[in-house]
Amino acid sequence: MGFPGALDVTATYSLDADGTLALDCTTTTDRATVVSLSNHAYFNLVADGGDVLDHTLQVDGDAYLPVDATGIPLGPITPVTGTSFDLTGPRTLRTGVLSDDGQIRDAQGYDHCWVLATRESEAPRRAARLSTPDGARTMEVWTTAPGLQVYTANHLDGTLTDPTGRPLRRHGAVCLETQHLPDAPNRPAYPSPVLRPGTTGHRRTEFRFPRAASPTPTPTPTPTESGS
Repeated sequence: MGFPGALDVTATYSLDADGTLALDCTTTTDRATVVSLSNHAYFNLVADGGDVLDHTLQVDGDAYLPVDATGIPLGPITPVTGTSFDLTGPRTLRTGVLSDDGQIRDAQGYDHCWVLATRESEAPRRAARLSTPDGARTMEVWTTAPGLQVYTANHLDGTLTDPTGRPLRRHGAVCLETQHLPDAPNRPAYPSPVLRPGTTGHRRTEFRFPRAASPTPTPTPTPTESGS
């Protein structure tokens, strides 16, 4: 594919006792080369086969990358404040996906990268929190990556099916892809995705599933005796 050198990659999936699914990717190379490993898992936290538009999503990034008609970033890192990309607090996907924002209209939903950090970090930090409409199920994404691509399955049309034969439809799931910023090799202002010989690249992404808080029980009234 035109990349220099030989790249060795190891991807390790692990599941701990708390139910956290982790993906660790390590990379080495014999020549300087560009590396941006990610995952493309689709999530729908409701088991009824419907869409995810009423899921709430919070992204812990205050900037994103507007794109051109081909999905390539236009360049400037843009604050999310006052836009349909402001997910700094929980927001239903519906309010963004169905907005009249030109960026979302052209992509037919979210297919954009949020900027989480200025470089790959040593330890994972939270990038996003996805919840069902009733809050009964929640998934958090933690990562060392500097970017998070949010994709709302804009181009699924039911021709593909899941292992049970159920059609995969538009907005039927959401991808939360941890990665370097798109087009970073051509954008010196973005965090560098270059891996050099003698160093080992490492990225960790965790999908955590916090237990829903149990409702506070209603105190049972204590019977009292009435005097005569």
